[in-house]
Amino acid sequence: MAVVLDLLSKDIRKAGEAAAPRHPEKARRPDNEILRKPDWIRVKAPGSPKWAETHRIVKENKLVTVCEEAGCPNIGECWEKKHATFMIMGDTCTRACAFCNVKTGMPEALDPLEPVKVAEAVAKLGLSHVVITSVDRDDLADGGAAHFAEVIRAIRQRSPGTTIEILTPDFLRKDGALEVVVAARPDVFNHNLETVPSKYLSVRPGARYFHSIRLLQRVKELDPTIFTKSGIMVGLGEERNEVLQLMDDLRSAEVDFITIGQYLAPTRKHHQVMRFVTPDEFKAYETTAYAKGFLMVSSSPLTRSSHHAGEDFARLQAARNQRAR
Repeated sequence: MAVVLDLLSKDIRKAGEAAAPRHPEKARRPDNEILRKPDWIRVKAPGSPKWAETHRIVKENKLVTVCEEAGCPNIGECWEKKHATFMIMGDTCTRACAFCNVKTGMPEALDPLEPVKVAEAVAKLGLSHVVITSVDRDDLADGGAAHFAEVIRAIRQRSPGTTIEILTPDFLRKDGALEVVVAARPDVFNHNLETVPSKYLSVRPGARYFHSIRLLQRVKELDPTIFTKSGIMVGLGEERNEVLQLMDDLRSAEVDFITIGQYLAPTRKHHQVMRFVTPDEFKAYETTAYAKGFLMVSSSPLTRSSHHAGEDFARLQAARNQRAR
C-alpha cells in the first residue's frame, strides 16, 4: 500500500482552537469510497538521515514544498536524494480543484525575500536541477508572474550552473504574464493539463483546457529553445481515446515531454479514484506517446511532474540533440 503522509504541521491546532479546514469548499461533501490499492503502488516511508537534512534546510529557510503540501507519495525517495520541489507564493491556493491537497482560501501577501531564500536553499542542497512550482494566485494582477521571474533570476545569480524547471499556473485572464516568465528563460516550462477536457468541470473547474494548450504553444512561439512539458493523472474516469486525443493536442502545441501518473485521492472528500490503471496500460501509453513524437515520456503509476526531474532533463537534452542530427 502507499504510505499516507501527514506532514501538514501548519494546521495543527493551538490550545483551545479548532484548526481551520484545509478545504472548506469540500467539508460538506459526502465521503467517497476508497478503493483498495493494488500491489504495484508501493513507496518507501521517509525518515533517512539525508531526508532529515533536506527537511532541515527547507524549514530553516522557511520554505514551502509541494512534496509536503500535496502529500506526494515519492517524498521519501526524492528527499533522500535532496530533491525538493519548492512551492512559491505561499501555501494557500485561490483555486479549489477536486484532486488537489493544497490548502484553499485567501493567500497572504507575497514574501519579497522568498526569491533569495529559495536561491539559498538550492545552493545549500547543491542542486544541479531544481523544480519551482506555485499555488494559483488569481488575486494578483499578474498571477505571480513577476515573482516567478524574480525566483529564476535569484537562482541564476546564486547557482549559475543549476538548470531550472518551473511548473506554473495557467495565468488565466492575466494578459502579459506569460511573457514575463518566459523572458526570465527557465530551462523547462511545465504546465499540467491534469486531465482530459471532459473531466474539467468536475476535476479542474477553475481552468480552461484549450487555454492551457494555448499557453504551452505560446511558450514555444516566444522562445523555441525552452523545453515544454505537461502532465496528466489517470484513474479519474477518462477513456483511453480521450488520453490519445490529449496527446495529439499537446503535440500540436509542440510540447516536448508528457508525464502520466495514477491519481491518488488525498482524502475521502476529494474526487474519487475511479480505477487503478495497470502498469501494462501505462507502458502502452508510453509507447504511443513516443510514436506521436514526444521527446520524453514518463508514464507509470507513481509518476509525478517533478519525479526524477533532474535525470529526465539530461535525457531530454540528449533526445533533442539526437533528433537534430
